[in-house]
Amino acid sequence: MKIAVIGFGAAAIGFLEKIKDSKHEIHVYEKSKDIHSSSISGIRADGKLFVSNEMGGDIYIDVKLQKRFVDYYLNHSRSGDFETGKSFANENYYKMFYEKGFLPITSDFYHLGTDQLKEVLNNIYENFSSYKNIHFRFSEKVTDVELDGDNVLINGKDRFNKALISVGRSGHKIVKSVIQKYPDLITDSSQVDLGIRYELPDHIVQELNDEMYEFKLKYKSKTGYMVRTFCNNPSGYVVTENYDDFCTVNGHAKLKDKSKNTNFAILVTVKLTQPFNDPISYGSYIAKLSNLLAGEDKVILQTYDHFKRSKRTKNLYRVLPTLSEDKYILGDINLAFPRRIIESIIDFIENLNLIIPGIANPDNLVYAPEIKFYSNKLNNNLFNCLKFAGDCSGSTRSIIYATVHGYLIAEEFLKTQK
Repeated sequence: MKIAVIGFGAAAIGFLEKIKDSKHEIHVYEKSKDIHSSSISGIRADGKLFVSNEMGGDIYIDVKLQKRFVDYYLNHSRSGDFETGKSFANENYYKMFYEKGFLPITSDFYHLGTDQLKEVLNNIYENFSSYKNIHFRFSEKVTDVELDGDNVLINGKDRFNKALISVGRSGHKIVKSVIQKYPDLITDSSQVDLGIRYELPDHIVQELNDEMYEFKLKYKSKTGYMVRTFCNNPSGYVVTENYDDFCTVNGHAKLKDKSKNTNFAILVTVKLTQPFNDPISYGSYIAKLSNLLAGEDKVILQTYDHFKRSKRTKNLYRVLPTLSEDKYILGDINLAFPRRIIESIIDFIENLNLIIPGIANPDNLVYAPEIKFYSNKLNNNLFNCLKFAGDCSGSTRSIIYATVHGYLIAEEFLKTQK
């Protein structure tokens, strides 16, 4: 059997790990020129791994299998060093947040750190490269995927028995092109997370960082929208994340090189009904509007007080950004974001401040846009020869869930050949 894997990310890694010992011929298409220049969101950016049944995706994955792949990534580090924590394992913390209307999320965290991730990814790649049946095709961007009977045609010329699309959120263009050809793939297309990256001094959240490493919270705001924290980075750094046609903000933390600030995302889950059917385009539009205001490949930075009062920021005070100065412009996020999203974020921060004094300090920093695409939720049972794995499938939202999703699809492929 000849198999195409489009995109070398977390889902592809899980897929290849399961199928590498088979006799099948596997071709991995990756648009980056080599492994060192590839940009795998999550893996490259931070390497935060977790074990939880309360977050990470809409498919059930046994916690033992989740932990197996956490160990898989950790074991590809030569040093074996990592940071760890447990979100809301402490009952007293759980009750304290619950009483104020928050829904605490329990999870075990393992943090490799950005500075170790190039090595981890390279070691994984080197292992796969040693298999004669796995062929990496760098600098080959896939622009067209089409069914041809029981086969799949890639870029109009390469024919495969089966294909796995594992391009993550950044590969939304190729996923959209496939959906346009086969609209029956979509089972749900209503959801997107819009929000900001929040940065503040470590000492404000030091107690939570020490206790949990990452605190995971959900909160139903007065607007009716669900708001959540995402990707907390103690002593971390804010960075930008470039998609094909727009730029968003993200965050990461290193294992050894530490800043004096903590950053985390505050995201508002937006669920829209018919005739809405394109959450990626909706989120992309807001991102592009933000970029239009900030300038190409830049994001908007604003103090929390100005964000709350819809006033453009012109000067900063006590909190200095960890994002490089050439990556942001001081401005007003209110010009790009719907007001209901802004009100949801403000409501979340003000209520969180009741438990953690200082969270709502006027000179804390707000970056935008931070957008997490759920992607359209796709029907992986529609075609036997074409599958979607990881975040681009709409079923996962984390490194571990995406990795295991790829692993399970490889398992399915192998069973069909018996």
